Amino acid sequence: METKVFAFTGKGGVGKTSLSAAFIRILSETYPEKRILAVDADPAVGLSAALGTEPKKTIDDVRLQIAESIEKGEMNAAAELLSESRFHLLDCITERGNISFLAIGRPEAAGCYCKVNAYLKQVIETISGNYDFVVIDGEAGIEQINRRVLEHINYLVLVTDGSRKGLQVTETIRGVAERLVSCEKTGVIVNRVPGDFVPELPDLLAVIGDDRRQCENDMRGESVFSLPQDSPLYLGAKKALEKLLGDDDETV
Repeated sequence: METKVFAFTGKGGVGKTSLSAAFIRILSETYPEKRILAVDADPAVGLSAALGTEPKKTIDDVRLQIAESIEKGEMNAAAELLSESRFHLLDCITERGNISFLAIGRPEAAGCYCKVNAYLKQVIETISGNYDFVVIDGEAGIEQINRRVLEHINYLVLVTDGSRKGLQVTETIRGVAERLVSCEKTGVIVNRVPGDFVPELPDLLAVIGDDRRQCENDMRGESVFSLPQDSPLYLGAKKALEKLLGDDDETV
């Protein structure tokens, strides 16, 4: 099975991390024999809490080790770190059942280490090839996903609320993605919608209303695995996933 890559992005505060986590849970439950890589590309590292896991080390920790060696002129140490970076990256992975969690980490510090970042990006791409599904929770905008994680995305999921600003941000990201990212299918999830509002969008995946149970779940600090399967967030995520995979050989 070819690796299928999902990337989530959108305006801040629209629930993309919760939806990313819901996708990961549904894929894990539906395909217990498949391997899933969950990538938190948001510096806030919110996906770890949503999945109930805690990263001990991030990709940026590895990058900073190499960068600091270069700054100090310790080129031999930097070369050694580069040659062993794949093993250091394996130390960044946290396991939960058939889910592997990997956090990108903090924003980049001052200075440019483009070659180092490019190398780490290649290593991440190599790791992702060992998984059946990869789900990326990205920060607002597509550039960060494209620059630091993967160049090819099967499914780009744009998350918004029902506000005009949210929908406008979605269209802006869509335009950036068309220029910078190789993507097979794009879809929109409209989250936290009051009433019966349904926007007219050609690639609408799901409309999700306010979810009190998800809100309570967050307040208690519980993971998405504690969310009941009849909650609006879970049902909306499942509907969206079915639409994205509907034309493929395997569906949920």
